[in-house]
Amino acid sequence: MSEAHVEPAMVSLTIDSGVAEVVLNAPHKLNSLDPAGLRALSQAYATAGEAAARGEVRALLLRGEGRAFCAGRDIAGVSAENDDADAYLSGLVQPLLQQMSAFPAPTFAAAQGACLGVGLGLLLATDVVYVAENAKIGSPFAKLGATLDSGGHWYFTERLGMHRTLDLIYTAQLISGSEAVAQGLFSRAMPAESLLENTRSIVAGAATGPTSAFQESKELVAQIRDQRLGLWDAMAHENSAQARLSRSADYAEGFTAFQEKRAPHFRG
Repeated sequence: MSEAHVEPAMVSLTIDSGVAEVVLNAPHKLNSLDPAGLRALSQAYATAGEAAARGEVRALLLRGEGRAFCAGRDIAGVSAENDDADAYLSGLVQPLLQQMSAFPAPTFAAAQGACLGVGLGLLLATDVVYVAENAKIGSPFAKLGATLDSGGHWYFTERLGMHRTLDLIYTAQLISGSEAVAQGLFSRAMPAESLLENTRSIVAGAATGPTSAFQESKELVAQIRDQRLGLWDAMAHENSAQARLSRSADYAEGFTAFQEKRAPHFRG
């Protein structure tokens, strides 16, 4: 097992058995992120991405230590009069979320407690999100005289529709993880006490899968989202992806394993 600690200590990265685990490790402040924390998180993803390029990382798990995933921006020392919100959001948050979204392997998040603001943004930049049943998700910004950020408007409108999105924004209501999954925001809700164990098991399985095939799907789903591909255009992209994969070692292994009635051994 290899371990790399990324400064400052509020973010850590471990790499083991093909899985990179990135941890927000400031539970005393509900893992809220200041500029230094955002830079540390970016560095963790960069380091994990370099390992992925060497074939050492085939899946990534993001989680928060303690009772919250991430309560959003750390505003404890921010002066409203001098706050450069655009520098924080456009200069730090958005580039980080784009970096996370482009990670060259499947990414997963296990989220408990507060998932707000930039914390919500971290989740929407992750491929697959599992939440604790009692997680808290929404837009509390009405109480700050601010608005939902980190891509939240797009994400909520896309998944919930205009009326429910503005309802959550205007009322500052927080919904549970179970409600968020029922309304189509995230993949699965689990009991908080088993969330991490179950997610780690799923991520470990993904790390033994056909990484190139997963990456093709990840890129195509992003194209469908961002370019609004129609059925036949998306199918044409699928055809091209399958043609590329058909020349790979994992494709040959998958067919051979099926014909030999054994489990495949993918090299990624």
